[in-house]
Amino acid sequence: MASAANYETGQARPRKVKYRKNKASWNPAMQAIPVPGIRRMVNMAATMKDVIHLSIGQPDLPTPKHVIDAYIDALNAGQTGYTMDAGLPELLVALRDYYGKRYNRKLTRDNILITSGATEAMYLAISATSAPGRQFIVTDPSFLLYAPLIRMNGGEVKFVPTRAENDHQLDPDEVIKAMGPRTFALILNNPNNPTGAVYPRSTVETILEECAYRGIQVYADEVYDHLIFDDDDFASVLNCSMDLDNIMCISSFSKTYSMAGLRVGWVISSQAAIKSLRRYHMFTTSVANTPSQFAGVAALTGDQQCVRDMVDIYRERRDKVVELVDQTPYLTGYKPGGAFFAFPDLPPHVDGSDLALRMLKETGVCVVPGDAFGEESTNAVRISFSTTCEKLEQAFDRIIPWMAKQQF
Repeated sequence: MASAANYETGQARPRKVKYRKNKASWNPAMQAIPVPGIRRMVNMAATMKDVIHLSIGQPDLPTPKHVIDAYIDALNAGQTGYTMDAGLPELLVALRDYYGKRYNRKLTRDNILITSGATEAMYLAISATSAPGRQFIVTDPSFLLYAPLIRMNGGEVKFVPTRAENDHQLDPDEVIKAMGPRTFALILNNPNNPTGAVYPRSTVETILEECAYRGIQVYADEVYDHLIFDDDDFASVLNCSMDLDNIMCISSFSKTYSMAGLRVGWVISSQAAIKSLRRYHMFTTSVANTPSQFAGVAALTGDQQCVRDMVDIYRERRDKVVELVDQTPYLTGYKPGGAFFAFPDLPPHVDGSDLALRMLKETGVCVVPGDAFGEESTNAVRISFSTTCEKLEQAFDRIIPWMAKQQF
């Protein structure tokens, strides 16, 4: 209670002051961020018992022991401070050597920036370049991060659809037809989340050649680049492009080595692009987790049998999901080539969001509705096979009879 002097007596008297309560003034761009369909389903599942999750895009396989040991050794050695803003020098060298050999591309440390997961890498790339008047081509369906980030920064999204009947392959002719005078960049997620589609070399080279000719940037999200089931010749932009002038290749340790929570990713691009992104990176997360970067060095330089073993397990699960989806009424399936997702279609008039919610409530199986990944994907669901074959069979033992009872 404030006080003021009485004019006649000179004595203090109480004075009432009314304070205004201000609400937080959010940036209007926040409206571009949707409520994630994945989170909506998982939150509901958390209130239920006996739920089988076919929803989360996170490896369930254990992190290799030599990676864990390297993390612990770094902690015990007192490696808990900041690294260079570009990343731990040892990790930059390991990435240079590993990807230089894997894709026969001459790289230097200055071509690489270490980030807090591939999410920060994509955030930096998009938010540093998206602006009013700039159009970004994105596949539909696509990982839910891209479109909101583009729109938050004033850019425009132009979707190119893929379809289950075509194994969700990207048609390079459709991509080229979508390009116009305002096209600034294309986001190429290969292998794709949520479809698991792996684009062949002919598709990637055709798109990259056209983008180079038109001066269109290519942001390649290749976080699943090691989870390839049917073809060892993965068409990375690093070995399909003439140079890196219009390329940003983004990846992480999260999927390949089951290191999702350790949060280490990277961007590989031209030295000029990396120099600019480093400045931006210093004003976001500053540096990636230091012990995790030492773990990353161990992952890249250690025995790669752990990766081959994981791929064999995911391949077995992929084959099981394909078999089970084919047995399920009203689902149109295909054979995903990579990652750990399938994205089967429902009949055209069926709302995938409504079906996923009812399926969760009535069967206890949690999948993700297709509208979380695109505007043309409302009649689809994403199924993650990052779980055991036994769990997959238990889930479909519930799904198949339930679907058979539906009246579509």
